[in-house]
Formats: sequence, structure tokens, C-alpha cells
Amino acid sequence: MSRPLLSLLTFLFLSIICNAFSPENPTDRKVLVLLDDLSVKSSHSLYFQSLQSRGYDLDFKLADDPRVALQRYGQYLYDALILFSPTIESLGGSLNAAAILDFVDSGHDLILAADASASDLIREIATECGVDFDEDQAAMVIDHTSFAVSDTEGDHTLIAGDNFIQSDVILGKEKIKAPVLFKGIGHSVNPANSLVLKVLSASPAAYSANPKSKLSTPPTLTGSAIGLVSVVQARNNARILISGSLSMFSNRFFRSGVQKAGSTINHGRSGNEQFVTEISKWVFHERGHLKAVNVRHHKVGEADEPSIYRINDELEYSLEIYEWSGTSWEPYVADDVQVQFYMMSPYVLKTMSTDQKGIYYTSFKVPDVYGVFQFKVEYKKLGVTSLSLAKQIPVRPFRHNEYERFITAAFPYYGASFSMMGGFFIFSLVYLYHK
Repeated sequence: MSRPLLSLLTFLFLSIICNAFSPENPTDRKVLVLLDDLSVKSSHSLYFQSLQSRGYDLDFKLADDPRVALQRYGQYLYDALILFSPTIESLGGSLNAAAILDFVDSGHDLILAADASASDLIREIATECGVDFDEDQAAMVIDHTSFAVSDTEGDHTLIAGDNFIQSDVILGKEKIKAPVLFKGIGHSVNPANSLVLKVLSASPAAYSANPKSKLSTPPTLTGSAIGLVSVVQARNNARILISGSLSMFSNRFFRSGVQKAGSTINHGRSGNEQFVTEISKWVFHERGHLKAVNVRHHKVGEADEPSIYRINDELEYSLEIYEWSGTSWEPYVADDVQVQFYMMSPYVLKTMSTDQKGIYYTSFKVPDVYGVFQFKVEYKKLGVTSLSLAKQIPVRPFRHNEYERFITAAFPYYGASFSMMGGFFIFSLVYLYHK
């Protein structure tokens, strides 16, 4: 290979890497889309077009393509992965469940859509992310009270779901205008797992079973415990969307009208397009991504940051928090940001004030304990990326020449000492010279 050609290839590769996810531009840009069949590209084109219109570069590949790869020379080629291949048993190239989980562990994002014929591979990836699909391979979510009137098969597996999570960060400030059409498999979420959130749940009357056979045993998944769509925000702030329905993203469901059984309201269009668009904005960090900058602390009345504090010093602590809007950083406004002055346990815990422009500040007195302390900000809130800030600072006691020479509270002791000395002097004179 000639030197000019090698230089050109190196430049192109570095350009790909440099345009990837970065702290200053956290929105995913390069997205790999893996499909069971390339026909999905056209049957779900409205969803893909909505992503491309927002600046995403989608790379479509068959899931079993032997040339597919997430990384090359130790560098990831993509910022996010969309896995629209529910029936795939084995991924192509070097891809497998472990490679996809490593991709997420490296801070990248994932959208996974399954259906009633979900393969063991898809189930394994979902389980590792904290979501367990129904073990029955033929099971689907059935609802005899909240099914869509347009369910032509009559088995009530076409559900009009409207049991959404109450979070403006995840689903946007504008309320979802219509129920979401869902046809697929349900899943369960461990309630003790705080990283997994059900975004769309089934109604209390729903259950998971094989619609083509009679129930011989009670279903394992019932009611609102059934998750239809869930999200995961990992501890490294990677985000995952897991849906039990691939059809939910399809053009047909986007364009369909929806009317719930027992309701007279016929919505002109389902809420699928609005729902998946808003949740995709969250998954791809267009919303709810925080950063903290300009962390400062100093003594009251001073501007420079000291290398050490003295017990009982008055100090001020401040920082700035911004939220990514998809195009720029905007001030983040909240009333629950706290700072700890920490050594083994928090000696000081203060809720910080804000100027509504992204600046948070507080002041407090250094405790009367010396040692190595930390300023700690641990901010975790539903839907937003967590902030974890820590900075060590030593605290020393008073030096011998910094104590007050005469303490008012000690005046009685001073008086007792001088009176004792005066009495001893008088006693000595009387004893020596009295005859």
C-alpha cells in the first residue's frame, strides 16, 4: 500500500473516531442498525427517518453479516447500537452477547426490540441488562379490557397501552397524546433493581400467555407487573431501551388510528411515533445528560482556593451544572443538589442554593475535627445522568500561637491562680517576720 493511500485511510479512520460521542457533544451520532431482514428498513422507515432528520448517521447491516463489527484496532466505530433482529440466533462477525454487553459497559447505548419469537440470544442480552422476558417461547401479552378495537384477529394481543411512566425527562414535557399500539412479548423487572425503569406497563387486567392455547396453569406474568417497554441507565450512564414489540416501531403502527375497547374516543393516529421519538431522544442523550463544571471552594471573603483549611473556618462551595438539550448546554435547575463535607461519614450535609442559571452554591463552617476531608456531590435523579464529584482537602487544628491568649470563660481560674499566689506571699511574710 502506498504511503499517500495509507495516510488517507488513517485520516478517514481518525475522522470517524473524532466525530463520535464526546463529553462536550454527548449525543450519539454514528449508529449501527442490525436487522433480521433488510425489508425492516422500509417497513420501519418512518422511525429511521426521524433519527436521520435529527442528524444521526445510520449504518444498516444484516445481523448475520460476517463483516459486521463494533470495533476495530481497539476503537469503537459506533456510538450506539439498534438491534432490530429479534429472531437472530447467532450474530455475524465477531459479535455475540458478550461483545454487545462490553459495548454497553464502555458507555455506549443500545435499543433492543423483541417479539413473540425472540431468540435465546436476544433473551440473554435482555436478561444481562436486568429485564426477563416470559420464558414461554409462544407467550404474548393479552388484555381483554385494554385491547385495540382494530384487533382483527380477535385474540386481544393488539394492546392500546397508556400506562406511561411519569417523567418529563424520559418522555418529554408534552404528554403522549394517544395510546401506544403494542403487540409482542412481556417482561418482568426486579423491583429491587433501581437501574431499570418500566416506561410503558400493561394494564391491571393483562396477562402473558400463549394466545393459541387454553390456560392450563396460572400465568407467571400478570397485571401492571408486566413491562412492555423498559429503559436502563447503567452506572456508567450508558442507556438501554428494551421493547417486547418490534412492530411498535413500524410504519403501520405509526399511521394506525387507535381506539381502546370500551372507549368512544377514536384517535386519528396512535401515540407510537411520539412515544418512540421522545424515548429515543432520551436513550441517545438528547435529554437528561448533565455535566458539572467550575467546581470551586474558598474561605469566606477570599477568592483563591486554599490547600488546607483550619477547624472552624467559614468557607464557600460552588459549582455549575448544565443539561444537554441535543444541540447546546442549557442551565440545569433543581432544588435537590446537595454537597457533603465527608470523612468516613458526612460531618456536613447542605442543600445548595441556585441562581436559576446553573450555578449552585452554599457556605458552612468547617467542623471542629481535623483530618482529611472530601467535598462530595453525589447526584442521582430519575432520568438524568448521575454526577459524582469528590475532592480531598485536609483540615488542621489551631497552631499553638493561634489560640486566644486570654479566654473570658477562664477568668475565674485566672483569679484563683493570682489569689493563691497573693495569699502565699502574704503567708510567707507573716511567717517570716511575725514574732
